[in-house]
Amino acid sequence: MILKALYDYYHRSGDDVAPFGLEYKEIGFIIVIDRCGKFLRFEDRRIDKKSAQQFLVKKSVSRSSAPVANYLYDNCKYVFGYSDKGDMEKIRKYFEVFKAKVKDIYDAFPDNEDIKAVYAFYQQDPSFIVGAMQKDSLWDDIAKNLNKKYSTFSFLIEGDTKIVASKTELINLFEENHGVVGNLCLITGRYSKVVEITTATKILGSQETAKLVAFQVNSGYDSYGKSKGYNAPISEEAEFAYTTALNHLLRSDSHNKFMVGSRTYLFWASSNSEASKESENSLFSLLGRIEEENDDPNRRIKLVYDTFQSIYNGKLSANDDDKFFILGLAPNSARIAVVYWNEMPLREFAGLISKHFTDMEMVDTRKDKKPYLGLHSILGNVTLGGKSSDATPNLPDAVVRSIFQGLPYPASLFQACIRRIRAEQSVNIVRAAIIKAYLNRLNENNNHKKLDVMLDKENQNQGYLCGRLFAVLDKIQEDANGIHSIRERYMNAASATPSMVFATVLNLSTHHIEKLNPGGQVFYEKLKQEIISKLDAKGFPPHLNLQDQGRFFVGYYHQRQDLFMNKENKEME
Repeated sequence: MILKALYDYYHRSGDDVAPFGLEYKEIGFIIVIDRCGKFLRFEDRRIDKKSAQQFLVKKSVSRSSAPVANYLYDNCKYVFGYSDKGDMEKIRKYFEVFKAKVKDIYDAFPDNEDIKAVYAFYQQDPSFIVGAMQKDSLWDDIAKNLNKKYSTFSFLIEGDTKIVASKTELINLFEENHGVVGNLCLITGRYSKVVEITTATKILGSQETAKLVAFQVNSGYDSYGKSKGYNAPISEEAEFAYTTALNHLLRSDSHNKFMVGSRTYLFWASSNSEASKESENSLFSLLGRIEEENDDPNRRIKLVYDTFQSIYNGKLSANDDDKFFILGLAPNSARIAVVYWNEMPLREFAGLISKHFTDMEMVDTRKDKKPYLGLHSILGNVTLGGKSSDATPNLPDAVVRSIFQGLPYPASLFQACIRRIRAEQSVNIVRAAIIKAYLNRLNENNNHKKLDVMLDKENQNQGYLCGRLFAVLDKIQEDANGIHSIRERYMNAASATPSMVFATVLNLSTHHIEKLNPGGQVFYEKLKQEIISKLDAKGFPPHLNLQDQGRFFVGYYHQRQDLFMNKENKEME
């Protein structure tokens, strides 16, 4: 199911992905030689500290313990027999394998001038080659970066504009099957030559050789006399398609992925319809990290909301059979673990994203409004350092499932949010939105009154009323003295055991209110009495359960925002 979806994505991507047998490879350093094979200089093809120019070359080989050379490009051990680890004799075998590969290509294309030059380069003594290279001005920089992803080398003939490894006349794409009987491919359903081992598809935190599909060798898993890939046959064409699609989605500048901690999430649509493309772009804006100058995150999130609403309401046309796929991956030893997979009709998915927006909506009186609906913002606001990467290991997966499947938000998210509020005595818009969304989804099918976007004067919940009253008392002290000692000293106790605290803070407020002007005194006294009149006749509740503690904090936030709005309205008058 996953492999078929990736296979289909490859075939719908067109020119965005490499043709069969090829791949786009980052090559950071070019070895420039003349027609006689003499080393002239290095060329630096790095774009920045993390990436380099991409070249269309023959697909890289799969490696295990035995050395296997790539087609006219590779790392320093293979291309010129050098390593920063020291022992040159041990890496000599890699150089010899690459040299033998060059000879094989020369034997196949003896009249080609480019391969003649490369072949002549390898007729020189290896120590002479390295010696000449070490005199180059770029050598020290190369030696410091041999373990980087872009530290791959290829050849360029002096005066040419295209590297040798990218010349189509030298890339023999179609190799003979040598009479191999085809097997039924599990992806395409056609009889074809199958692969024995699959291509590496490295993700963040995994080994270079990590694979989505890997086979045990001589470990008791072979069956019916079959080994390696013959236990689960995948054709060469299908394997190339799904691994190329996966690596395309995983590329560094991909807008089809987002990261949370050690998890890598990929997403894509099943077609090239306008709705499909817009949904991919919008989801990245919601869940990915965009670090661009002059980026307006609030406007960006608004566009995301409008896009998914348009798809859900039918304003942005989507085909009935359009689907949306989400794949979650995590590093796991030598393999890649699938931690999440979901596929659903595109319109249904748009409805779930729209529901997330609705559930997380919260009143915001700030002039510089910022989006609070994104995954990184949600997770960052329940961690000590404010970083989404610091969230507990299973929390991101649980939140992703809630958003993408319309499930109740995880209790661990709600509990972490309550803990951060207690630790900081701070109820910001994000935390209030998390509590509101959690409680509303949790109590969707029972008689509990839903929490609104803004102040709800009809809400009779005791926790909500206590939160409103505490916000009024906090604001009175702020207006009178410009401090928040009530909030800092009493908020946690007031949210858990109101009856033990409110007598004290109400008494303190009488002293604070005396410092206000007559109009302020009347306003706050009326507001206090309005809230107290709705509390239970028996008095303040002795204890609030965890859900009502959440309602306390939402009530506090709502009342504070309402007081700010009243102040702004009066100033405008």
